[in-house]
Amino acid sequence: MTTRSTLTAWLAGLDAPQLARVLALRMDAAVPPEPLSVEELAERLLRPGSVALTLPQLPLPCLQVAEALAALGTPVSAGALARVLGATTPPAARELDLVLESLADHALVWPDGDGKLHMATPLRQAWDAPLGLDAPLEELLEGVTSEELRGMLVALGIKPPGSRQQRTAAVLEHHGDPERVASVIAKAPSAARELLERRATSAPRHTEFIVLGAPEADSRPGERWALDRGFLVRNRHGYGPARMPFEVALALRGQDWHAPFEPVPPVAELVSVAAVDVNREAAAAATALAANAASVLSACSAAPPARLKSGGIGARELGRIGKATQAVDVVVRIVLETAYSVGLLARDGQRVTPTKEYDAWAAQEPAAQFAVLLQAWWNLPSTPSQARDEDDKALPTLAGAPPCGGCLQARHGLLAAATTLPEGKGVKVAADLGSLMAWHRPLAHPSFQDETPFATAAREAELWGVIARGALSSLGAALLADDAEALATQCRRLLPEATSTARLGGDLTAVVTGTPSAHLAGLLHATADRETSGTASVWRFSADSIRRALDAGRAPDEVTAELTAVAEGSLPQPLAYLIADAAHRHGRVRVAPAACVIHGDEPALLAELAAHRGLAPLGLRQLAPTVLVSASPPDKTLAALRDQGYAPVAEAPDGTVRIEEAPPQRVAAVPTPRKSSAKAGTGLAAHQATEESAVVDAHALAARLLNAPPTAPEPDPFGSGVPFGTDTEEIVAGYAKQLAYADVRQLGHALDAGTAITVEYVAASGSRTVRTLSRLELDPPYLEAWCHLREAERVFTLSRIHGVMPV
Repeated sequence: MTTRSTLTAWLAGLDAPQLARVLALRMDAAVPPEPLSVEELAERLLRPGSVALTLPQLPLPCLQVAEALAALGTPVSAGALARVLGATTPPAARELDLVLESLADHALVWPDGDGKLHMATPLRQAWDAPLGLDAPLEELLEGVTSEELRGMLVALGIKPPGSRQQRTAAVLEHHGDPERVASVIAKAPSAARELLERRATSAPRHTEFIVLGAPEADSRPGERWALDRGFLVRNRHGYGPARMPFEVALALRGQDWHAPFEPVPPVAELVSVAAVDVNREAAAAATALAANAASVLSACSAAPPARLKSGGIGARELGRIGKATQAVDVVVRIVLETAYSVGLLARDGQRVTPTKEYDAWAAQEPAAQFAVLLQAWWNLPSTPSQARDEDDKALPTLAGAPPCGGCLQARHGLLAAATTLPEGKGVKVAADLGSLMAWHRPLAHPSFQDETPFATAAREAELWGVIARGALSSLGAALLADDAEALATQCRRLLPEATSTARLGGDLTAVVTGTPSAHLAGLLHATADRETSGTASVWRFSADSIRRALDAGRAPDEVTAELTAVAEGSLPQPLAYLIADAAHRHGRVRVAPAACVIHGDEPALLAELAAHRGLAPLGLRQLAPTVLVSASPPDKTLAALRDQGYAPVAEAPDGTVRIEEAPPQRVAAVPTPRKSSAKAGTGLAAHQATEESAVVDAHALAARLLNAPPTAPEPDPFGSGVPFGTDTEEIVAGYAKQLAYADVRQLGHALDAGTAITVEYVAASGSRTVRTLSRLELDPPYLEAWCHLREAERVFTLSRIHGVMPV
């Protein structure tokens, strides 16, 4: 039976609650979006993309069991699986049953009618060499000839039967007995024995380079002995490395070897913590972040941050926002990323500006504001507080980085790990949850800046208040349950309502406890400068801040009335004096725009000009009896006055009369080339030609021409005398600095021609893989391509490509 048919039969045998659980775990809904048959559901569950999305959500024991099944090959009995994992004791067997149930709930592993276990094909393909083991012997023998099988049996001391099928069965029977295999290898020559023992404990090699198409020689000592007996197998043409069958590797590893299986999470050092203390600290953290979020977005509304040419908001703008709001860089980054993801901010040319949705958000209570941003952080496919990349270079925020599913799983796994802590217990510090999280989400991505595992994710969780005192808060529990109503309720319970009053002090300060309302925050931002923010925010009044409010159009009485309305008591006398003094000084000196000034000694004439209808287009305005200002430039003003019959004169910047006599126009003489003639020239033209020829030294000019290079020098990027062939090569070389020039040219050609390429790629974890890529798209510093190894679209960092080969 095929994998699809066994899955269809298993799904058909489930009851309604079991099927609903499968749908909820694999399709994010208890009911599919449209009616499906069981066959259609099985086909959908076996899609590679669906399996790939499920894998990062699995804990460590599920992945370990899946890898063991991939190594054994399915169908396989549960007993054989338990023996490989060493889960033969009753407690371990119960843990294995729970893991198999979890995999079945995800429709990744399921039993058939005979109790044999089957697994989804895309899940098997997730490992190149599960448990470091190669393919089973039966698969490797498919390309072996009947004569080669006969030679294996003769070398093993077994009388070979007649047909190829019988010979294959005889080799399979012999190698299927671990004791017989171990006994034969124990008597092997030392070189062969050492080679086989070393290969049994190392991952198989599937890629080697062939020179000029020649079959690989048996260059390793003892390899010929192993090949003759089927302990190593090479393909029918003799190409590629010799491969060790699964059965031989297990026999050499011995009966005491077991695949890793850790069904119980690691134990962290715990401390007692009361639930009331957890929620109190969570409320303080949430209140502080809500106040900071309101301040940061208000600062963006007042002065939208500028974007870098390369995209994103750089360190300078982040620092400016942080200084204006008294918020640390981590908080500014988190607020900007979450607000942008829910549409409170958007790109507006070269700036990032609040949207209309921001106005509606700002009018809500702090609890509702916080719930929107918290839900955005929970679903954000990145680590918003990450300030450095893998090369320790500063990262801008809102730079449009590719989605990172592993970052999202790190956040979810952290809260899942916190739920496993005993009631009334918490870890000493939130970073200690990292080891637990690595068990719950082993495929999650730690940040490059983490000093301890997943320290950045833990720090973000503490800032939001979902983790407090090393334990999960009620806010975090509602978030993990994916219950929007419960989350809103917890936010209203933990966060106070917006404060609409301020305590105005005689030291010219305004103190607001909690989160200020939008009206109060706007008034204080307009009349004072913020000094601190958090659970309590402080603004300070000064002559400059009051002047700023008066410049914005507020009258002194209006400023006094508005501040009195929000004050918890009466307006302090020092503040009233400050407002009165600023109002007295405000506007005593005025600055008026003017293109030019008209002045004279006769006030009546100036008054006539100001009232003249024909001069109205000049925009004349009388500043004094003998002074007018014009909105038009001097030349236009002079022409208009003369058109109306007046006789003005122009002044120079130093006050003297400007002479307007136009100088006669002249052009530069253009020398005419002389005609060749034996007769010497005469007159002025001949004299000029003599002077010009005397300036040029023909011998010096000839020497310079001979010493000059024939063409302009070409770029020499690698010191090899070879320039870049295309712009693509130059871009690739700028990011993939470890590639040789030949590799750069191959990758550049593949990008330009749209052909496939094979690369050696080093992941962030340090693991090295060889991948074939097609549908290449260059998006520096990334390369987007279809990965044939993973059968999915992947984003590769150019600096991590360490080699390029043709397909």
